[in-house]
Amino acid sequence: MAAELFSTSLSHGSEVEVKKAFIQSSEPEQNRGGGEGGEECSGGAGVQSTLGGGEHDDKDGWQETQPTLRERNALMFNNEQMADVHFLVGPPGETQMVPAHKYVLAVGSSVFGAMFYGDLAEGQSEIHIPDVEPAAFLILLKYMYSDEIELDADTVLATLYAAKKYMVPALARACVSFLESSLEAKNACVLLWQSRLFEEPELTRRCWEVVDAQAELALRSEGFAEVDRATLELVLRRESLNARESLLFQAALRWAAAECRRRGLAPTPRHQRRALGAALYLLRLPAMTLQEFADGPAQSEVLTLEESHRLFLWFAATGKPAPAPLDFPTQRRQGLAPRRCRRFQSAAYRSNQWRYRGRCDSIQFAVDRRVFVAGLRLYGSSGGPAEYGVRIELKRPGGGAAGGGGGGVLAQTLTKFLSDGSSATFPVWFEHPVQVEPDTFYTASAVLDGAELSYFGQEGMTEVQSAGVTFQFQCSSDSTNGTGVQGGQIPELVFYC
Repeated sequence: MAAELFSTSLSHGSEVEVKKAFIQSSEPEQNRGGGEGGEECSGGAGVQSTLGGGEHDDKDGWQETQPTLRERNALMFNNEQMADVHFLVGPPGETQMVPAHKYVLAVGSSVFGAMFYGDLAEGQSEIHIPDVEPAAFLILLKYMYSDEIELDADTVLATLYAAKKYMVPALARACVSFLESSLEAKNACVLLWQSRLFEEPELTRRCWEVVDAQAELALRSEGFAEVDRATLELVLRRESLNARESLLFQAALRWAAAECRRRGLAPTPRHQRRALGAALYLLRLPAMTLQEFADGPAQSEVLTLEESHRLFLWFAATGKPAPAPLDFPTQRRQGLAPRRCRRFQSAAYRSNQWRYRGRCDSIQFAVDRRVFVAGLRLYGSSGGPAEYGVRIELKRPGGGAAGGGGGGVLAQTLTKFLSDGSSATFPVWFEHPVQVEPDTFYTASAVLDGAELSYFGQEGMTEVQSAGVTFQFQCSSDSTNGTGVQGGQIPELVFYC
């Protein structure tokens, strides 16, 4: 089944191209060997590593140098010595000859067992495997010879396909875990497509979490234009997307333009409409504002004149056009409901607190599962209505430039909010929800400028459960205005889960 599913994804472009383009890696791309001469092929497993093809190949007594069975088996990985089968792996022009040992492969895979020792065993000593990448095949074999798993972002999807094809579940689970750990908005759509293709429901669920919460980032990613039609339609039907409909329309047009190019057609409005087909009518154009519709779909030339006319009547006419109902859904998407983690049990004010004067209020927090922090809720003036200027920030400790992988600023917003003089909290949002990983402390900060006296929290808690997520709080060294675990500002975190 896995082999059949994988092949269908090639109908509109090279699967290998998709995987490499959108599963990002910090490693430089290596040169692959080509031709049928069996040149070296780079990848997670390497080729002719020190485990195989080394100095022991033509010498007697190599067994004595490897004290364990595992080490002796590992030495035979990708080794011509005693090899009784050869695989010609990869598509034409990119093939590599890989030596192997039938017994080792049969012990590690029921597919290889049937291939070599079953009732329909193949007798040939050279087997062609055009649908598996050489690097992925070597990773598969290395695991079967040594129990070692070496994965990287460039080869993990191809390795998952190989593990599924040859029924090696432990390697497949390792691939899925690797993908889950690298999941983020820029690759969520491609991984959603592939997780459905490989029938991995847990990975699919996690992909949907990212796509829902960070929909605008995911839809703007290059990977969205490369998904298959079924995934496109699932996204456009999704009720819980946190995205403006105008952005969904733009993303659908980008997908249609890419699909035209895959079909060898110019991406004209006519061809884009044909490429979208019925998916066009999954877009909720009536849920846009009149301005969004006029600036986008009305000028795209993708809609017919009749469709544009009826939609303009829908937006502007006093009575909705009953005789000619719209072909597009009219209800807005519900999106995700924001959750709130409140860390104080009460709020108070005093005549000499809470003063700001440009100082920073900050707190550190960690969660026990992945969430998406959308913003903070802050206290306002205790002396009547007031306006505050505020800069909120979310960062991960560990140094590095802003937005860097090792630490630094993950999100920052400079804005204003109005408080009404009550002890209520007031939301301040980041531009996009920020993905927060479990078991890592993050720092949330706010620098306010406005009325000197405000409410502040007290009776703070070090651990809070909200919407099935456990938050832990600790004091931050960035806090210079008195905020800590027991009291201060930043009473609530707003998040999606």
